[in-house]
Amino acid sequence: MAVVREITFAQALNEALDYEMSKDPKVVVMGEDVGQYGGIFGVTKGLLEKYGEERVRDTPIAESGFIGTGVGAAASGLLRPVVELMFIDFLGVAYDQIYNQAAKIRYMFGGKAKIPIVIRTVSGAGASAAAQHSQSLHALFVHVPGLKVVYPSTPYDAKGLLISSIEDDDPVVFIEHKMLYGVKGPVPEEPYSIPLGEADIKKEGKDVTVVATALMVYRALEVAEKLEEEGISVEVIDPRSLVPLDEETILNSIKKTGRLVIVDEAYPRCSFATDIAALAVSKAFDSLKAPVKLVTAPSTPVPFSPALEKEWVPSTEKIETAIREVL
Repeated sequence: MAVVREITFAQALNEALDYEMSKDPKVVVMGEDVGQYGGIFGVTKGLLEKYGEERVRDTPIAESGFIGTGVGAAASGLLRPVVELMFIDFLGVAYDQIYNQAAKIRYMFGGKAKIPIVIRTVSGAGASAAAQHSQSLHALFVHVPGLKVVYPSTPYDAKGLLISSIEDDDPVVFIEHKMLYGVKGPVPEEPYSIPLGEADIKKEGKDVTVVATALMVYRALEVAEKLEEEGISVEVIDPRSLVPLDEETILNSIKKTGRLVIVDEAYPRCSFATDIAALAVSKAFDSLKAPVKLVTAPSTPVPFSPALEKEWVPSTEKIETAIREVL
């Protein structure tokens, strides 16, 4: 009988890493503070003691170097590296290695080369980490052909999706919202995988579809529960995998409800939210009974001030207002 416990998001990720490392000696973990420190959020805690310095490698503060090393090791078939980019804000330092090398090599070699690398990174505001450690830049990865992009919201999803990502032969950018590491949820003790490209309907409804990502899933569910008391039925969909994207689940929901609100903690222009809006308008326009509404952060850097940051991040109040407007 399966053993299911309540563990944190960080612990779920740790279990996925531990399982993959125990199963395949080619799986290595590398990045800043992943070894002796156990990761700045505790995700790699205990792995150094269990697998040694050859497989859990602390790197210098040189993202272009160690991400480039990971891409090369994956392309040559030497390793299946899990490389930690400490904050998503640092992607610019190593963007060439990601979008020009990792994303393109399999295509340029006619499918003969595989790039089994996972780039784990941390996203999101809420900890007063200021403008250079708080951004949600997942759209920059979604935009690049050849990359798979995963953005889980629950401990259960985190474990199953990380296992699938490590076992995938394509480069996967695995994004973890920093405000979710301490969130607890039911997670089976045994290993399991969740296929990339399958959205999850976190709550079924018939009046409005809300597509939300990461931390925003919880805020959308909070609003949905509140509106349920008024007889307003909200369906909440978590894409989980941004690339590949489960268009079918989202479109079927829009065709059922006729209304769409997208909640994403990121800048609004050229964003994941606008991508979902375009999907709805291009493939489900006849089903829409109201304009699509976006609830996003504003086009400003993330403020350091806790009061300003709270205003900057999409709130339950803003989500509720958008849902009422489409009704």
